[in-house]
Amino acid sequence: MINRQRLAETFMALVAIDSESREESGISDEIRQMLSPVAFEMHIDKAGEKVGGNTGNLIVKIQGNTKVPPLMLNAHMDTVTPGKGIRPRFENGVFTSDGTTVLGADDKSAVAVIIEVAQLLHENNLPHGPVELVFTICEEIGLMGAKNLDFGLISAKYGYALDTADTEVIVTRAPSANRMEFLVHGRDAHAGADPEKGINAILLASKAIAGLALGRIDHETTCNIGVIEGRGASNIVPNLVQIKGEARSHDDAKLETVTRNMAAAFEGAIADYKQIHGDGPLPRVDVHIENDFRRTHIPEDHPVVVLARQAAANLGRTLASKTTGGGADANVFFQKGIITGVIGTGMRDIHTVRESIRLDDMVKTAELLLEIIDLHSKGSHRS
Repeated sequence: MINRQRLAETFMALVAIDSESREESGISDEIRQMLSPVAFEMHIDKAGEKVGGNTGNLIVKIQGNTKVPPLMLNAHMDTVTPGKGIRPRFENGVFTSDGTTVLGADDKSAVAVIIEVAQLLHENNLPHGPVELVFTICEEIGLMGAKNLDFGLISAKYGYALDTADTEVIVTRAPSANRMEFLVHGRDAHAGADPEKGINAILLASKAIAGLALGRIDHETTCNIGVIEGRGASNIVPNLVQIKGEARSHDDAKLETVTRNMAAAFEGAIADYKQIHGDGPLPRVDVHIENDFRRTHIPEDHPVVVLARQAAANLGRTLASKTTGGGADANVFFQKGIITGVIGTGMRDIHTVRESIRLDDMVKTAELLLEIIDLHSKGSHRS
């Protein structure tokens, strides 16, 4: 039933539209045009104004023809850089870019699949309940679209985000994450004439980082330092260095412990210096900690999982539950009471210029969604 040629053409058209984070208005306009024949309602919320973007989240509601609760489908409209001037290629069933940009399969493959499914529901008058399509902005820069979504426009209590690679899994567990910024303040001085008068902020930060356990802490927990930025010149003792990092865990108590340990390492480096050189206003460290997103944990008997697995079985496939270390819009929806499983579209090597996706995988995802919607229309939403 899937119109392979149309799906391919839709995807090619979408990826050719520039839509790096905060610049999604063009693709939002195209999605609205493609879905206008099937939409009952369309809304653009105020998220763009809150994040400095040129449009908000796009919510498209499709009226159901069966009396079941609404189902949500989600994809994000933005891409990472380099994502301008994408020139898609399609050879031997595989989409790629020309090698100078990302392809944008993350997440425009999901957008294309959702559009194809919506068109098929309309053209064939297939049985379906109300469907709420949520196309978010700024997912790639911290789930900012979802975090600022007008949830008053959403009535669904469960659904699916299409934002992972593997087409044979449903992500049911994802971690909580904290973002951290440490500003280490020292004292500047001429590095050749008066180094004794300086306090090297980079040296203090390096001692703190050297004392950290980074990477995988255990099977549930990771932490990372991703940015170290100092300012000045090589002949100046640096008086400021900025460090950015994160911690993630499926156990919130472990997340708190790792976060606290990371902060303590920087505070300890400052305390050690003062113990040797005497107390004073410098050096010091400013610690900023912010929760990025909360964990998800969907029970195996929840309708989101039951529906997806039964749909896969009806198609002669299996769908395994997966625990991931990444975050998605689904984390934000989960926190707002919308239980959201994450399913894959087949995207590969995302966030690189080698990104690719097979049309066959996109077709598989579209078939799965259609089967999920059909089961849902029959009341198979009940656990």
